[in-house]
Amino acid sequence: MSSLLEGQVALVTGAGRGIGRACAEGLADAGAKVIAVARSQTDLAELRAHESGRIDTWRADVTSDDFIAQIASIDGLSILVNNAGGNRPQPFVDVDAESLDFVIDLNVRAAFRVAQAATRTMLAQGIEGTVVNMSSQMGHVGSPNRTVYCMTKHAIEGLTKAMAVELAPNGIRVNTVAPTFVETPLTKPMLDSPEFREFVFGMIPMKKLATLDDVVAAVLYLVSPGAGMVTGHSLKVDGGWTAH
Repeated sequence: MSSLLEGQVALVTGAGRGIGRACAEGLADAGAKVIAVARSQTDLAELRAHESGRIDTWRADVTSDDFIAQIASIDGLSILVNNAGGNRPQPFVDVDAESLDFVIDLNVRAAFRVAQAATRTMLAQGIEGTVVNMSSQMGHVGSPNRTVYCMTKHAIEGLTKAMAVELAPNGIRVNTVAPTFVETPLTKPMLDSPEFREFVFGMIPMKKLATLDDVVAAVLYLVSPGAGMVTGHSLKVDGGWTAH
């Protein structure tokens, strides 16, 4: 695995913790040079200390114009893991405008702009790269108290299909990974609720949560030569949730 992605340059957003950090470390372990993006200096310092020595870090807000412009400076960019995102679970009738704008801005607008900037960089350098937009099982189904999140992840699935069709002639592949719940700092407070945990396990036929390794394995497959004919696809890492 240490040479699977040798010579590749990867950009990973939302890399400070959870899925993003695991993806950054997994790509580095597979031989890629990784630029990990997050807002926390402490999280970034831990990433820089990764034993591979292949992780550089940028402290940036993915919604900012400065970050979008900075992407054009990445020499040899061939992989984007477009992972930054967030959620504010609320009943549909109680969703406030500030929360609506926050989730849409981060999950859709920023994801679109990052993907656009990374793709422009690949095209300008003549690189046949690959993009993985981090989606969710909620990009395929609905769920209580997650109307905004579901809406944004359905948007990511549509964006991915359209990008895949348009960019295929340039040799750029675009896919999503769509995990079920993974216990991360973002989801732990929700999963600490016995009622919610029971709901989640009741929806997963395999009766277990996904692990970070499960998600990283899916990302590594999609960015690897082994997925050379895979584009416009959503790789669900959901234990069967969406098969109901």
